[in-house]
Amino acid sequence: MAADIRKLIIQCDETRKEMGRVVEPPTRRAVAIAVIANPYAARYSDNLDELVAIGEELGALLGQKAVAALGIEPSHVQSYGKAAIVGESGELEHAAAILHPKLGASLRKAVEKGAALIPSAKKRGTLGTAIDVPLGHKDAAAVRSHFDAVEARVSDAPRPNEIVVVVAVTDSGRPLPRIGGLRVSEIAGKDGVR
Repeated sequence: MAADIRKLIIQCDETRKEMGRVVEPPTRRAVAIAVIANPYAARYSDNLDELVAIGEELGALLGQKAVAALGIEPSHVQSYGKAAIVGESGELEHAAAILHPKLGASLRKAVEKGAALIPSAKKRGTLGTAIDVPLGHKDAAAVRSHFDAVEARVSDAPRPNEIVVVVAVTDSGRPLPRIGGLRVSEIAGKDGVR
C-alpha cells in the first residue's frame, strides 16, 4: 500500500553564528515531513504491515528530499534521525510500525551508508504538536559532536486520523563542538559505534 500523503514539508536551517562566533562552514540541518492518513485509525489490528510498507516508502522519499534540501551528495550527509507523531485516533505502535522495521534501510540508501542506529522519537499529538527529532552521526554513534536534535512541527497536523512522519539529516555536527569524544576523522566505520 502506498502512503496517502496529504502534505509534504521540507525545511532547512543554517547556523552561521553561535555565541557571537562565526561558524565556518555553517551547520545545516534539513527536515522532510510527510502528513499521511493512518490506515489503522480508530481500530485495533494485530497486523500493521501496511504501516511497515509505508515506512519503507517514506524512508526513501523523505531521505531523498532532505538530502536535496541541503544541496549535497548523499555521501556527504553526516547525521540523521527520524520521528513520528500519531493523531489521537491512532496509537504509538502505529508510529513504531512506520519508523522501525523498514524505514531505516531505505533511509540508509538515500544517505549512502549509515552504519549507526538511526535515533528516533515518537508521540501522540494533535494539530501543531511539535517533536524533537534526535540526531546522531550516521556511521558512528560515539561521535559526540553530532548528538543533537531538530524540532519538527506542522500547524495543521496531525488530525485524529493522521500521522506526521519526519526524517532529518545534517551536513555537520553542532555549531562549535568542544566536549571531546570521537572525532569524525577518527571513525573506523566497522560497527556503527566507532
